[in-house]
Amino acid sequence: MDNKEEIKQNGSFNPRIVAFLCNWCTYTGADLAGVARMKSSPSVRIIRTMCSGRVDPTFVLDAFKLGADGVMIGGCHIGDCHYSEGNFKTLRRVELLKVLLDQLGIDSKRLRLEWISASEGDKYAHVTLEFEKELRELGPLKLQD
Repeated sequence: MDNKEEIKQNGSFNPRIVAFLCNWCTYTGADLAGVARMKSSPSVRIIRTMCSGRVDPTFVLDAFKLGADGVMIGGCHIGDCHYSEGNFKTLRRVELLKVLLDQLGIDSKRLRLEWISASEGDKYAHVTLEFEKELRELGPLKLQD
């Protein structure tokens, strides 16, 4: 059942969130949130990457094209990247991607970048719930074919 059918049936909207998470920090923070049984968004589908800097902009565009209502990229805090400068690359790419998304008619609020360390499971849980709430307010992403 897709989101449009779900909205028609029960009047609610459960956004689809694709999250590209750095293996060393944000993914481990997400794992901590799960082990500690912290409430986080069930709408998030995680894709583990070795570094946030390895997230190619086409991955983000493809996620939207394939039905994601929002995309989150999570990485190590600035200065703590295990690959030295991966998060600087991510920061530059996300800023450019937001401009591109606006030009494509996709609200740039649907792309979120977060720096979450391995010990910040509570931050991961909070961010996912907050992002889900923001996407609910924006409604489903309607792309023209």
